[in-house]
Amino acid sequence: MVDYAQARRTMVDCQVRPSDVTDLRIIAALLDVPRERFVPAARRPIAYLDIDVPVAETGRRALLKPMVFAKMIQAAAIGESDRVLDVGCATGYSSAVLGKLAGNVVALEEDPALARVAADNLAAGNVSLASGPLAAGWPAAAPYDAILLEGAVEVVPDAILAQLKDGGRLVAVVGSGPMRKATIYRKAVGRLSAQTLFDAAAPLLPGFSKPPAFVF
Repeated sequence: MVDYAQARRTMVDCQVRPSDVTDLRIIAALLDVPRERFVPAARRPIAYLDIDVPVAETGRRALLKPMVFAKMIQAAAIGESDRVLDVGCATGYSSAVLGKLAGNVVALEEDPALARVAADNLAAGNVSLASGPLAAGWPAAAPYDAILLEGAVEVVPDAILAQLKDGGRLVAVVGSGPMRKATIYRKAVGRLSAQTLFDAAAPLLPGFSKPPAFVF
């Protein structure tokens, strides 16, 4: 039988801390949230491996690698009173962790089966579930202090960037091909800037492919 508490500590000590994740609030949240409860029963033994753990029977939806996820939320610099939009929450693990850091979290999911699982997993606390197209974000609760995209994107839609408040941050794994760049977008005085953070790989989120270029 897997000792999941020990596996959780090993994940933090061997994957997260060596990747320069030093925020003690993030470390505590990762140690507190049982990642294995957010994956299908057959995949629980691999919940803490250094991989994107699949959570859907079909498609490519997965929990991000612990190191990638931890570095992204550290870059987002989430404060205790922040309102956060978690785009593509899948089964709710990322939102449960963010709920330990933020004042309020909106967990957005478009897949009905995953949304049902997330609703069960996030039944209590400061996280509310929203169902709708991921690429549209959730304007009903905007603006947000921070937005995280829980998967790779080839393009960040303007509709989501517009939901950042002034001073807000959006973090995503951006680009085409197997190796992409974790990137942070910041809004200041109504203007957006982007900064590359680190190399990262992640499954592509549905609805975030770059439109095909027109060829004459």
